[in-house]
Amino acid sequence: MRILFMGTPDFAEVSLRAIYNAGYDIIGVVTNQDKPKGRGMKLVASPVKEFATQNSIPIYQPLKIRNNTDFIEEVKRLNPDVICVVAYGKILPKELLEIPKLGCINVHGSLLPKYRGAAPIQWAVLNGDKKTGITTMYMDEGMDTGDMILKQEVEIGDDETTGELWNKLSIIGGELLTKTLEKIEDGTAPRIKQTGEFSLAPMLDKSIAKIDWKNMTAKEIKNLVRGLNPIMGAYSYLNDKKIKFWKVQNIKLEDFCYDKNLKLEELKRMENGIVVISNEKEGLYIKCIEGIIKVLEIQGENSKRMNICDFLRGNKINTKSKFE
Repeated sequence: MRILFMGTPDFAEVSLRAIYNAGYDIIGVVTNQDKPKGRGMKLVASPVKEFATQNSIPIYQPLKIRNNTDFIEEVKRLNPDVICVVAYGKILPKELLEIPKLGCINVHGSLLPKYRGAAPIQWAVLNGDKKTGITTMYMDEGMDTGDMILKQEVEIGDDETTGELWNKLSIIGGELLTKTLEKIEDGTAPRIKQTGEFSLAPMLDKSIAKIDWKNMTAKEIKNLVRGLNPIMGAYSYLNDKKIKFWKVQNIKLEDFCYDKNLKLEELKRMENGIVVISNEKEGLYIKCIEGIIKVLEIQGENSKRMNICDFLRGNKINTKSKFE
């Protein structure tokens, strides 16, 4: 089969590598344009482009797909049997979807129809889900509404971050894409309609990153922290300085026994966001709804990520101070 691959980030590169190692004929890759990064704002290629360059695969980087006649004609000239799309980042028009005779195949980071959209992995962690997975599907004009082909379910660990789940699912995605192509090639690929309720996983907005101590439970705060790790980090303010939280644990109020002089009823009366304990030996503990947040990894303003005890050796956080 002649395969045109469309994708951009490292998640997509793993799938590209998997089908390349499986010996498929990859006639080209389509990826987003190089982006400026770092202090020098140098143009940096996507992971998919880097892999294609290393393996002498033709590269296409159209600024847009929709209403791009030249690109559509180029794809027709390439005459792919299948187009594989993995985290490409652009909506594909009907005229492109109809080009490959065996269809356009997508690798999606959820168990469809749950979490259609751009950020399924992130929202699964943010919402505290216990399981998720990978779905391969035939693409149509809708947003992740096409007929499903294969699914593989995975458990989400209680402390697993978006970054960790992203890496795990990228490997499964590559394996499932290879199996999907095998089934398409031998004519045994199923077409399973999506039925039942669906949910959406839109792009993350920076506004969700601020911790709401007044209204969020300890469990919700933990899910926010691990859900935004390593994308942007959850944050709060202390003495008008922005503090990012990268790793935390939640403890039930009833189980919090680090200070024997602090009674449960007194804990319950405390305002949420109040620092209960702060020292370089024991760490940092913050009161919130239905629990205590134990901070494990933190980042001060204009600083780097640090283990909490290392942070507290050089940065004073007073007991009974309040995060806002």
